[in-house]
Amino acid sequence: MDNITRANEFLLLGLTCIQELQPVIFMVFLILYMINLLGNGAILVIVISEPRLHSPMYFFLGNLSCLDICYSSVTLPKLMSNLLSTRKAISFLGCITQLHFFHFLGCTEAMLLTIMGFDRFVAICYPLRYMVIMSPQVCILLAFVAWLTSFFYALMHSVMTARLNFCHSQKLNYFFCDVKPLLELACGDKWLNQWLIFIVTCSLTMAACFLTLLSYFYIIGFLLFKHQSCSALHKALSTCASHFMVVCLFYGTVGLTYIPPTSTTSVIQERFVAVIHTTVTPLLNPLIYTLRNKEVMLALRRIFGRKLFA
Repeated sequence: MDNITRANEFLLLGLTCIQELQPVIFMVFLILYMINLLGNGAILVIVISEPRLHSPMYFFLGNLSCLDICYSSVTLPKLMSNLLSTRKAISFLGCITQLHFFHFLGCTEAMLLTIMGFDRFVAICYPLRYMVIMSPQVCILLAFVAWLTSFFYALMHSVMTARLNFCHSQKLNYFFCDVKPLLELACGDKWLNQWLIFIVTCSLTMAACFLTLLSYFYIIGFLLFKHQSCSALHKALSTCASHFMVVCLFYGTVGLTYIPPTSTTSVIQERFVAVIHTTVTPLLNPLIYTLRNKEVMLALRRIFGRKLFA
């Protein structure tokens, strides 16, 4: 009979057991985290303070930057503290809270990327009606629905995981609390949790990805059937390039993270991809948008120019 216990805490085994590497890894993550905070924080300040960027596209970009700051803050601070600690523990409540916010922010990002794809579709295919369709009220409503829906989606996972019993060990073979590694420690009836991952989570992710790609198919089809010139086609697609790169990076890492591991090698690969997803992706988002966006770069120069010569 299984030794069923009510867990008070979990031990996060982290990324490596080699003590000599942990301070080095800590410094790498600290630098990445600071770049993430500075990059996304700069975009947030620019979008709020620059009147020329008060448009639907940059409203959602500001939401995405705020989300990326929070997203990396869910996992990285605890990971970095564990790298310098001998006892890498997280309380049961802390674990469920981390799980909740990880799925809450991840789902919000998927929905925001879908909304941003729809925004580009309206801007290119219906330019004369753009400000009517994407009015400030509609933009606020879409963002509110994305955040609220994601909150209740994450609440579903956190409540269903919190009700589980855990047996044998509280050693979590991961560097943060997520549903899949927690289910590996759970005993008893957990078919509903597995069903929620494979049906609800996969369906929601695939639907968001499909709608995002559908927006781009409509954009390309619209431009081709309207017999636009090559320069007009290039200009329109270049405005979508940054968003499409972020979409590919986000869904690529999500897909690889939630593929069930079949061997020790794939477990290591899954952990590596999870690091990319939680650390590198939020860091690259501001770089992708700023380096490819002339308006953001001009606003950045104007703001820093005023500060330098004030």
